[in-house]
Amino acid sequence: MSTTAVSQVDEVRTTPWSGGRSPFSVEYGKMMMWFFLLSDAFTFSSLLIAYGALRFSANTWPAADKIFQSVPGLLENGAPLVFVGIMTFILIMSSVFMVLGVEAGHRGSRKEVIRWLVLTIILGIMFLGCQALEWTHLHHDGFWWGSIPKHEALHEYFNGTVGPTSAQQFANLFFTITGFHGFHVFSGIVILIIILINTLVGTYDKRGSYLMVEKVGLYWHFVDLVWVFVFTFFYLV
Repeated sequence: MSTTAVSQVDEVRTTPWSGGRSPFSVEYGKMMMWFFLLSDAFTFSSLLIAYGALRFSANTWPAADKIFQSVPGLLENGAPLVFVGIMTFILIMSSVFMVLGVEAGHRGSRKEVIRWLVLTIILGIMFLGCQALEWTHLHHDGFWWGSIPKHEALHEYFNGTVGPTSAQQFANLFFTITGFHGFHVFSGIVILIIILINTLVGTYDKRGSYLMVEKVGLYWHFVDLVWVFVFTFFYLV
């Protein structure tokens, strides 16, 4: 290409209507994903800040090791935070598999991408199943939106050391925030299934890029990161 032609191309690219050069060289879809995650982070932050404000302004507050003592189907009590520890491990491992899937996509290895996406989806479903078991068990014990536990040990604990208002506030925020997070996990699983189907039919091979896997990976890692904060606020603090 002649020098004149090159200068004409540069002139076209730098016209006021071309948008100029990208300052970060980031693909448009990935940038939009970051914007979405940032806005979603504000939503979760608002909910957790509201929880913290109520938690530290109350005279008494439920202790996690008194409420989350059960392993549904195995133990009624005596195993504080064991079950949620299993849930957290499952979600962290799903994030590891997602990383491996993104890395395989960068190499264009369709079979590996399929393998890691399937494992990520399975662990995501397992996490939701564990959350459903936990919710069912807590509901059976009477720990629900606006209610006081009827389980003998929990009932005695709440009546003896924690006021009903604090107990109800804790329950309302716990089920709201963990439910909101669970909805994000469910949405992520649906998206992952769509990406998996596209991978199976060779959509990304035809495009010559597995960038969509990376975008969904960003969302999945965000969901895992949010769980770390939810876990800390509700189960540890």
